[in-house]
Amino acid sequence: MVEGNHSAVSGFILFGLTDDPGLQVILFGVFLVVYLVSVLGNLGLIVLIQASPQLHTPMYFFLSHLAFTDFCFTSSVTPNMLIQFWQEVKSMTFLACAVQLCCFVTFVVSELYLLSVMAYDRYVAICTPLLYVILMPRKLCIQMVAGTYIYGVSVGLVQAVSTFQLSFCGSNVVNHFYCDDVPLMALACSDTHVKELLLLIIAGFNTLCSLVIVLVSYAFILFAILRIQSAEGRQKAFSTCASHLTSISIFYATVIFMYLQPKSSHSLHTDKFASVFYVVVIPMLNPLIYSLRNQEVKNSVKKIIEKLRLAIK
Repeated sequence: MVEGNHSAVSGFILFGLTDDPGLQVILFGVFLVVYLVSVLGNLGLIVLIQASPQLHTPMYFFLSHLAFTDFCFTSSVTPNMLIQFWQEVKSMTFLACAVQLCCFVTFVVSELYLLSVMAYDRYVAICTPLLYVILMPRKLCIQMVAGTYIYGVSVGLVQAVSTFQLSFCGSNVVNHFYCDDVPLMALACSDTHVKELLLLIIAGFNTLCSLVIVLVSYAFILFAILRIQSAEGRQKAFSTCASHLTSISIFYATVIFMYLQPKSSHSLHTDKFASVFYVVVIPMLNPLIYSLRNQEVKNSVKKIIEKLRLAIK
């Protein structure tokens, strides 16, 4: 037993999604397919953007990093979850649990601000199109993306360190399928008030701050679109934002549901199934949303397929 702020356990046992063997087999098949689609979709989108000169613009630069972030945060959880379906005891070491929590939070926060950066990019493109190239140079785009990653890592480290400074001296069974703050706090035998407050403040600040950037950007975009005289012009402007708005709506709704509520209001079973959508489904949806609703992406895919056909012949 280790005294002080350190854990008295050497690892955790994850309860997982279900203990029904038949259902575990079904869920393994479903989530494996979804994960493979997610990996292929996000990595394929990154390769497509890199390989297509017509997609070498700030919008697609940010989109490639959104795809990278989606790939990373689903990969921090899903492969281990798939392995768990075949394990009788779903154990994780103390260190592995801390690393998973840190990585997961890092990429979730990075995605929040990447969506904000993309909203700002759409604001500049639609509201000041003639100055777009000047206002969004390559160097600035790189700095904004780097900033989201650096800040994400900082938040991930703060959350992981504050969680694993709690004392865990009782049960080590985590009622979840990955190491997350709320189910880990439920196991702590030390006072979690400070940690709970820190989680609420950080999650609230990041969600609201990034959401304000999105809302302000789209308020200006809406006013700019309404000033466009032709219906065709308005339709074209709306179409450039449709995919981004869809991703934002899905992502923010889930984040707010999961994190911006007091501990007493949490239902771990409800959070568990919301997390499945958050961790597994959303990373699969984003590349589909941006591919199926984006004519430039479709045209790039057609060009690459045509080049491959010519090369084979």
